[in-house]
Amino acid sequence: MACFVLVFFFGCAAEDAHDAAADGAHDETAGDGGQPQAVATIEPRNDSGVSGTATFTASGEQVVLTLSIAGATPGEHAFHLHEIGDCSAPDGTSAGGHWNPTGQDHGQWGGAAFHLGDVANLDVGEDGSATLTVATNLWSIGTGDDTDVVGRSVIVHAGVDDFSTQPTGAAGGRIGCGVIQQTQ
Repeated sequence: MACFVLVFFFGCAAEDAHDAAADGAHDETAGDGGQPQAVATIEPRNDSGVSGTATFTASGEQVVLTLSIAGATPGEHAFHLHEIGDCSAPDGTSAGGHWNPTGQDHGQWGGAAFHLGDVANLDVGEDGSATLTVATNLWSIGTGDDTDVVGRSVIVHAGVDDFSTQPTGAAGGRIGCGVIQQTQ
């Protein structure tokens, strides 16, 4: 059975995200006694000013993603995992398309069809920041399997994902990119 838990913290400081995690979500950002962990440092693309960090930590049967971005324009922005771990292009296109090892249509996570890289829309606050915590048993870290997030890229898009336009969700240009690299 697939499991995906999505917790949003909009425009919050990192301490607020930690406090909310203590109220029921797992705070796995510091590693888990040798459990596999991977990190992507998000850098601006298309002259956006977006920066941030995406940390992936194994926790039992699940992988927990903790995302924090800053420097984005207020409003909704799509957040996806992309196929190729390459952010060298100034517009982020070197990251390729959405990560889709299951060969599904693009859609909203948990719907009838979706890419494993179709994560969520972020609601960026007036201060330009957003955080997101996701837990799922559909991803792995450092396994070399099709479900392995290592060697992929995280992308913050300029627009919102409509969850229906194929194959991208009409999310617009890429304003932030980071390569997912195993750290532990």
